[in-house]
Amino acid sequence: MMRDHYVFSNGRLKRKDNTIYFENEDGQKKPLPIEKIQTLHLFGEIDVNSKLLTYLSQYGITLQFYNYYGFFTGAFNPRDAKESGHVIVKQTEHYSDKYKRLYIAYQFLNGAVHHMLRNLRKHKEIPAEYIEGILLLSNQLHTSTSIQELMGREGQIRHLYYQSFNHIFKQGFVFEKREKQPPRDPINALISFGNTLMYRVVLTEIYKTSLNSTISYLHEPSTKRFSLSLDIAEIFKPLIVDPIIFSLINRRQITKKHFDYLEGEICYLNDEGKKKFIMAWEEKLNQSVKHRMLKRNTTYRYLIRLECYKLIKHVINDEVYKPLKAWW
Repeated sequence: MMRDHYVFSNGRLKRKDNTIYFENEDGQKKPLPIEKIQTLHLFGEIDVNSKLLTYLSQYGITLQFYNYYGFFTGAFNPRDAKESGHVIVKQTEHYSDKYKRLYIAYQFLNGAVHHMLRNLRKHKEIPAEYIEGILLLSNQLHTSTSIQELMGREGQIRHLYYQSFNHIFKQGFVFEKREKQPPRDPINALISFGNTLMYRVVLTEIYKTSLNSTISYLHEPSTKRFSLSLDIAEIFKPLIVDPIIFSLINRRQITKKHFDYLEGEICYLNDEGKKKFIMAWEEKLNQSVKHRMLKRNTTYRYLIRLECYKLIKHVINDEVYKPLKAWW
C-alpha cells in the first residue's frame, strides 16, 4: 500500500542503483521502499540532487519541505500528464461566472459547517448557544451575493466554532483566538500544523486528477498559490484535523511539554510533538468507512480524491456538485 514517509533527521537523500537511501549526518544509511512511497515529508535539513529528483519523478513521488518549526516551505511535484484542456476551460468558466462560482464556494462551506456541527454535537458539554448560533449563520450562507460576503459569514461561523473549543479541551489548554501568522499558543500551533498537512494531502490528491490546482472558487486565485487545495480542504479540516487535536489533548498524548517557543512569541510543536501528531494523522487518513455510493470501504484519504472527481463532474456539466457530509 502506498503511504507517506516522514524524515525528521538532517542528512541527504540519494539514489543508488534502483533504490533511494536516506543517509544521516553520521553516515548511517537507511533504504526507503520507493515502490511504496507516495510523498516524502522532509522536516530536517536534507540535501537532494537532480539525479534523485529525476528518479522520484518516474515514480510520481512528491517531496514536501518544512522548516525547523514545521511550517511548509516548498515542494517538488512531479506532475503526471493528467491535466485536461477541456476540464481547465470548464474550471475557468465556473470561476468567471459569478453565480457558478458562488454556488461552488457555498457548497465548500456547506460541507465545512456540517462537519463543524458534527464535531460539536459529539461533545455534550458544548453549550447549546454555540450550535444554535452556527446554525443561524449557516442558514444565511446561501443568501450571500458575493464571495466577500460569503467569506465574512464563514468568519463569523468559525469564530463561534473556535470559541466552543474551550468546552472540549482538558488538562489546562486554553484557546483565546485564532492566530495564524505566527501561532502564539499550543492550540494555534496544532491547528496550523494540522491544516498545513491537510493542504498538502489535498494538493497531492488534486494532482492525481485532471483538475488545475490554481483555479479556485472560495479562495481567490493568485500567483504561486495552489488555491483549489485551500477550497477543498475547508470540507476536510473539521472532519480530520480538529478531531485529531481533540483526541491528542484529551487523551494526554500531547501535553504542554510537546511545544517550544521562539523568542517567547512563536509557538510550535517540537520534534516529539510532530511525531505524535503525524502518527495520529496517518492513522486517521488510513481509517476506512463504508461508502454509500461505492458500496465498499473507502479511506479518508480516498474521500478527498472522490471530492475532486465530483468537482470535475460538476464543471463539465455531468453531475451537480454536492459536498461530502459525513454520515457515519
